[in-house]
Amino acid sequence: MRHGKIKKLSEFPATAICGNDITSSVLYVSSLSIIASGQYAWIALIVVAMVLYLFRKIYGEVVGALPLNGGAYNALLNTTSKSMASLAATLTLLSYMATAVISASEAMHYMHNVIPAMPVITATICVLALFMGLTILGIGESAMVAVIIFVFHICSLILLAGTIMTYLAGHGLETFYANNQYPPSHGGIIQAIFWGFSAAMLGISGFESSANFVEEQQPGVFPKTLRNMWAVVSIFNPLMAFLALAIVPIPEVASHEADLLSYMGKMTGGQWLATLISIDAALVLSGAVLTSYVGVTGLIERITLDRILPGFLLKKNRRGSSYRIIITFFLLCISILYITNGAVEVLAGVYTISFLSVMALFALGNILLKVKRSKLPRPERASWGAVFLALFAVILALIGNIVKKPEPGEPYNIMIFAEYFIPAMILIGVMLKRIMILDGLLHVIEILFVPILKFVTRVNQKIFETIDKIQSQEFVFFTRGDNLANLNKVLLYIRNNEHTRKIKIVHVMTEEEDRETIKKLEKDLEFLDREYPDIEIEFIKLKGKFGPKLIHKLSRQWGIPVNFMFIGSPVDRFPYRIEELGGVRLII
Repeated sequence: MRHGKIKKLSEFPATAICGNDITSSVLYVSSLSIIASGQYAWIALIVVAMVLYLFRKIYGEVVGALPLNGGAYNALLNTTSKSMASLAATLTLLSYMATAVISASEAMHYMHNVIPAMPVITATICVLALFMGLTILGIGESAMVAVIIFVFHICSLILLAGTIMTYLAGHGLETFYANNQYPPSHGGIIQAIFWGFSAAMLGISGFESSANFVEEQQPGVFPKTLRNMWAVVSIFNPLMAFLALAIVPIPEVASHEADLLSYMGKMTGGQWLATLISIDAALVLSGAVLTSYVGVTGLIERITLDRILPGFLLKKNRRGSSYRIIITFFLLCISILYITNGAVEVLAGVYTISFLSVMALFALGNILLKVKRSKLPRPERASWGAVFLALFAVILALIGNIVKKPEPGEPYNIMIFAEYFIPAMILIGVMLKRIMILDGLLHVIEILFVPILKFVTRVNQKIFETIDKIQSQEFVFFTRGDNLANLNKVLLYIRNNEHTRKIKIVHVMTEEEDRETIKKLEKDLEFLDREYPDIEIEFIKLKGKFGPKLIHKLSRQWGIPVNFMFIGSPVDRFPYRIEELGGVRLII
């Protein structure tokens, strides 16, 4: 339930929130790609920009058709099962956790260069706490801070690029020519570009964030955020790699992996520019922490509404912020910081694989949307070729990061990823299968404690009450007079995906409704009632017009949330956009 009227974000603030995350990549992606592919790094980054261009259409189609928070989770939830959607949610959550901790830590490492006496771990906790507080205050206050950081970051990059170009005008491109004399790494040009591409794909992290808070954006803003993020990354990331190759010999790049842009500023503008870039790095990396908070709040709200996580997380304050989600995320980040003893570099494996997996799942969600929801209206469409090409590119980058040999003494990325992914999936699995687990627990208790009859009876009663409470939630399906096969799909979906024993089948009749149609529908439902004895089917006939007003009226009258109401995929003539229906889900 929303508390008060929440002001939605316009184009610039929405771009700033997710843009701080994706544009902060310029601080590290140049060095990563140069180390991986040498003089071909800028080419690898151009290839990444081309792949990101394909994802603009992919994200635009999916979110345009289903403009609800949740990103890849929402796409898969409306095209496949809850289990598959939960996989996407878990990967996205891991990506946000790793992003928040790494960004906060790296930001404070940059500030440590400016203020050597500052304790890094304590300062990291302070950054995480600061942005927790800002997010609790509300999306408007968070956006204001994000805009200031974003503008300062873009201005700093323009200043740095201009200073380096001025320097090159006086000193020439001898270093660039010398760097191009090095033999291709990894055996050839193609291999070098591949490894550079795999490393550089991390430079588009944050592109998925806008989809996780699309409900907080004004209509039409979402595709503009994708365009703006793509434009900034496509310009600055290849440009900075090219400029780095023009002034820094390739062998020196590795020794300045963590502060390459600051080093470039010192070479061409002096210590003042190096300090400015360090301050900018600290600010924009902190802005990436804010992106994580905003994105994870939208995601967790969505999956909690779908009863995957406990409902107590949805409690809101007077400003409409889900403060329990925000505080829980903060505590998880702090726990990771202490588990790693501040050496958060080990989280790179979690960050890399989870982020690229989410991108791949979003492309998969687009394919499923085309196949299963082909009639669903959408403002734009990505071509089949573009989707498959983008999916192939992400899978290549994912493979490259999985098989990449780590530094001596360090584990492979996939091993680090598994340490965090497996426990997270176990937790989600427990929530998805809690009825089965509770039922199994009931049998164990009966076997072990039969002699203590009174104790067993009390426990049985409590567990049955819990199961009844979970299954007492009613669901609604609005039928247009669907045939028996479609109605059977609805009952199968309810049985396989939702914990309930009750469903209302609602048919909104027009004045000229054919009585034979009603009789056939009643006969079909009588048959399904016999076929699904474990589900209580109630057939309701209403006279009126189907639309948002009727949906919200019935939701209030019956006490059934709108996201527990289903419809079939609307046709092109359907008079309403899917977002106008308030969260009604599509299941056939």
